[in-house]
Amino acid sequence: MRYNEPLVYVRYLRESCRETAAGVREEAVIEDHPSAVIRRIRKGLPMAEFEALAEWLKVNDEELAPLLGISRATFHRRRKAGHLEAPESEKLIRFARLLRRATEVLEEEESAREWLKSPAVAFGGETPLSFADTEIGAREVEYLLGRLEHGVFS
Repeated sequence: MRYNEPLVYVRYLRESCRETAAGVREEAVIEDHPSAVIRRIRKGLPMAEFEALAEWLKVNDEELAPLLGISRATFHRRRKAGHLEAPESEKLIRFARLLRRATEVLEEEESAREWLKSPAVAFGGETPLSFADTEIGAREVEYLLGRLEHGVFS
């Protein structure tokens, strides 16, 4: 799969955490080197990636945009321009990766979505998604998912 068309990266992350009919987890492979994804992030991801993540998370634009640090007015400018800026693109990929990881750990997309959108004591009452608005916060969410995966009381 090549990262040269809209939706490919979010779709790749979503598809890579699905199971086959036989219950075997198939890993999708992106042929491009991570540097290609980094270049795309720096250039700004197309708004189609935003829409794909909103659909996958089952949130509306007004819920996802603030998580990416985008005000209502800025969101309308981004939609008109057709792409996000680099910091917003990086957060979008971060959230897609977290949803993928949560789906792997919790074994169902719906459970993963609910977990990411529910307040957590471990994050001082914030939702994992809002806590992950920084890289350090995202790592903490990943660490908690790892503890959950291995049955460590958290």
